[in-house]
Amino acid sequence: MLRIHRLSAFCAILFTALLVAGCGNWQSSLPFPTPGKQDLVVLLEKGPLTHLDDSGNPNNGLEHDLLQLFGEELGVPVRFITSPRSTFAQQIRQGDYHIAAGWLSPNSDSSSVSSAPLFSTYDLLVQDDASLPLTDLAQLADKTVHVLAGSRQAQTLRQLAEKIPGLTVVAVDRSDILDLLDEVGDHKISYAAMDSRLEDLASQYIPSLRSTLTLSEAAPIVWQLGAHPNPELQARLDEFIHRVRADGTLSRLEERYFGHVHRLTPLDIEKFQTAIERTLPRLRRFFQDAERQTGIDWRLIAALAWQESHWDPFATSYTNVRGMMMLTEDTADRLKVSNRLDARESILGGARYLNILRDGLPPDVPEPDRTWLAIAGYNLGPGHLNAGRSIARQMQADPNAWVDMRRILPLMAKPEYYSRLKSGRARGGEAVIMTENIRSFYDILMRREAPLPSDPLAALNDTQKSLSISPAPRSGQGIKP
Repeated sequence: MLRIHRLSAFCAILFTALLVAGCGNWQSSLPFPTPGKQDLVVLLEKGPLTHLDDSGNPNNGLEHDLLQLFGEELGVPVRFITSPRSTFAQQIRQGDYHIAAGWLSPNSDSSSVSSAPLFSTYDLLVQDDASLPLTDLAQLADKTVHVLAGSRQAQTLRQLAEKIPGLTVVAVDRSDILDLLDEVGDHKISYAAMDSRLEDLASQYIPSLRSTLTLSEAAPIVWQLGAHPNPELQARLDEFIHRVRADGTLSRLEERYFGHVHRLTPLDIEKFQTAIERTLPRLRRFFQDAERQTGIDWRLIAALAWQESHWDPFATSYTNVRGMMMLTEDTADRLKVSNRLDARESILGGARYLNILRDGLPPDVPEPDRTWLAIAGYNLGPGHLNAGRSIARQMQADPNAWVDMRRILPLMAKPEYYSRLKSGRARGGEAVIMTENIRSFYDILMRREAPLPSDPLAALNDTQKSLSISPAPRSGQGIKP
């Protein structure tokens, strides 16, 4: 028996030596994720689809949520390691992770094994809408196109440059594609290349962008698993991806995070961005005070206020809702708001009311759905919102998921539905549009405005700067806190 064990050990050593010799610079993969022993380790590239909390840790986002679901299926926590674009490729090569994510395409040199595809996409040329549109690849001759260094678009343009005379490709190091596209919007560069899936998202921040030319064939979006992934993990992951694509989980998450980006027109976005420069500096301290007292991100409160009144403290509707947050008289009385036309009182009252609506939802409603449902309730009232949730249950939809409720709420204006409700008819479609608009305004503010400082001295300096703002700036002159 001892001889058999020694022979087995020798064979194992010989197999390992042959594997190393055959594979060259081989790296072992991490052990299979096992409850209590090994977390699922994810290397995540920072970018426009990576949502980070104030500490720099990922807290939501499409790929984040998918990876959390996969971790739950394996029964293990997910440990995220975030990496900037500048060091991501090096960390891919180093290993020490199970999955690398961040809206990636397969490595062209096959140095990392890829998962089954999550999505399909392609590369686009973008330019400012004031320039003559390019509609044919041959028109790239003698043009300069900027791309993110190390991106799929850089590879695409390099291949095109071999065929198109005079095409110059400039690879630049930026934190994400939106920083590069800002330079197109500011007329610093003429052309840039981007992922087609990010077009609507980018248009929220830079409304003058226009996609004019398709640069590539379709390409998959995948997760990378390193040079030698654990075979069981790879098989489990591919089975998971095939299933979430087939059962609608993936499309529901995509709708959850991107379903709102089609609502605003370029004119809506330009008007809002002008108000950020000219009006927000005088109001910022009120929104930030409301966050300190309610815990709601001041930028979300500001987005809600813009949707309600366009930051007009004297706004009044035909139904006699008034002020910055358009409070009814009954709601103002309940919240002890003595003057609805006082901007500070109205903003704090509206934020407190949003908290009441959010806290009134069942404890099993997750974020961010809880917030979007509460915002819909801000428009509808809690009674109508609960009635809509009841309709969702009757229709076998999920009353806790915004992606389902945005489809259900418009039905409350139809007699065959509202006739059965004690709360009666409601303009549920209007509440959906309002909520989706606020999501877009919030996205813009999160990119353009800093979160509330945690340092009291920084907060004081921020307030002093807001108080010292004098006349409104000329168009194009932004004011930062």
